[in-house]
This record gives sequence, C-alpha cells and structure tokens, in this order.
Amino acid sequence: MSDVAEIQKVYDSARQFMYSHGNKTQWGENYPGEDLIIHDIENGDLYAYETDGKIHGVFAFFIGQDPTYQRIEQGSWLSDTLYGTIHRVASDGAKNGIMQKTVSYCENKIPHIRIDTHEDNKIMQNLIQENGFRQCGIIYTEDGSPRIAYEKI
Repeated sequence: MSDVAEIQKVYDSARQFMYSHGNKTQWGENYPGEDLIIHDIENGDLYAYETDGKIHGVFAFFIGQDPTYQRIEQGSWLSDTLYGTIHRVASDGAKNGIMQKTVSYCENKIPHIRIDTHEDNKIMQNLIQENGFRQCGIIYTEDGSPRIAYEKI
C-alpha cells in the first residue's frame, strides 16, 4: 500500500505515452484509479517491476475466467482451458522490456494467457504479438468498449 502513489505515477506516464502516440481514449485521464489499484493490491493481483528501489512497470494478473472474455466476436479463443489474464500493463518508460518481463512472469504461473488492448494502441498490439500471442477476435469491456483480444498457449 505504501507504493500506491508511485504506481499511480507509472500509470500517469503510460497514459501520457498512449495519448502522445494516438491512443487518446483507452484509459482516459484517470484509469486505473486509486480505488482499482488498491483493490488489485488487496487481492494480490497487482505486480510491479522494480529496480534500484524504484517501480518502473506494473500490471494486474488474474487466473480464472474473466467475465469480459465470455463473449468473443469476429473469431474464437484457441482453448477453453484454465487461463490467466494480463490487464493494465504500464511502464514509466525508463526501462525496456517491461512487456516481455510481464509475459515471462505470467507464463511461469500458467502457460495459457489472454490479453486485450484498444484498437488505437498500436504499440501494445505489436508488443503483444512480439511476445507470441495470437489475435483471436473482439471482446467488450464492462462499459461495452471493444478490445482486440489475444491468446497464448
């Protein structure tokens, strides 16, 4: 809990980066908010990449069914077996390879992983594919916004 402010700064950096690279709507101005960050910490679902006493990357990771992945359009999932879901990957930009480190860590927990991103988030789409994920279709977030869904087995 003592790292919440530093985690928020990482998310602030990521939002600014997304905005400056054509992805102005995926996270808006305040997503994820402090309440969601605290919720993820309390549930043991928030992970941080830290070096030299500073947090440079964060992500949420859950194992089990993700409600937003129950319906997929314009494609299908590769497998219906138990999977983990990576959400809210962010970097402060100071260290390279945060996505690769995130995927590697999650694969060590469970080899079947799903992830999604906004259609305007071209950089994340490339990173996801570079890390071995296959595009599977379109899912919808809780607010009904479409996301490109990926899976890796």
